[in-house]
Order: sequence, then C-alpha cells, then structure tokens
Amino acid sequence: MVVSDPVADFLTRIRNGTKAQHRYVDVNWSKMKQTLAEILKNQGFIENYLVKVDEGQRGTIRIFLKYTNGRRPVIQGLKRISKPGLRKYVGHQDIPRFYGNMGLSIVSTSQGVMAGNEATQRGIGGELLCLIW
Repeated sequence: MVVSDPVADFLTRIRNGTKAQHRYVDVNWSKMKQTLAEILKNQGFIENYLVKVDEGQRGTIRIFLKYTNGRRPVIQGLKRISKPGLRKYVGHQDIPRFYGNMGLSIVSTSQGVMAGNEATQRGIGGELLCLIW
C-alpha cells in the first residue's frame, strides 16, 4: 500500500491503537518513523519500540503503547501540523509550548528530527511536524 504521508499514517496508527486500548501497534519501518518512536520513548509517551526485519521484506516497528494505572492512554492527542500540501516552518523562538510544557512538539531540523524543547535549546528552527499531548 502506498502512503502519501508516512508521518500522518504513523500518528494515525498510534491514535487508533490508543483509542482501542491495544497493547502495541505495528507500522512500516522507515528511518523517520524510527526516529519519531525514539523521541516518543525518550519523552515518556510510549513504553518501548522494537524494530523487526523479516527475510526479504521491509521491516516493521512494533510500538508498545503506554497507559496509566487507570488504563488511560498516556497519549491523549496527536496532531499533524506540517503536511505535504502545506509545510509549516518555525524559528526556534516560535516552537510551540503547550499544556504547561507537558505537550511535545516534534521538529525536523537541519541537524535531524528532534523534540521541540531540544531544538529551542540548540537555537535551531525547522519544519514543525506534529504536536503530541
């Protein structure tokens, strides 16, 4: 299946998995998706992720979703900001902070994909990929 926006597909699979209270979701592997999963893990939004490569096929990433003790998902919402038809670029001072800095913005910079707070500390702007809270 051809996906025109892999990042939106990644976010949608996580959103659907949390709403259905699945333990994990599988997404097709790409370097960008693996980097996004690493950021989500480091920021505490997911438990873990596992990259699986089958013989002769593209790999998959299994993302283990994180829930609170009351079985509520840690990820309450995801929103794609920069889309293929309308890119959204921000300077380091314009990277959004929301929910009392509990939300996460992910930025694609010239030095790679990183969390918004890290990009702000480094003084780097870039393409605002998504917001997660």
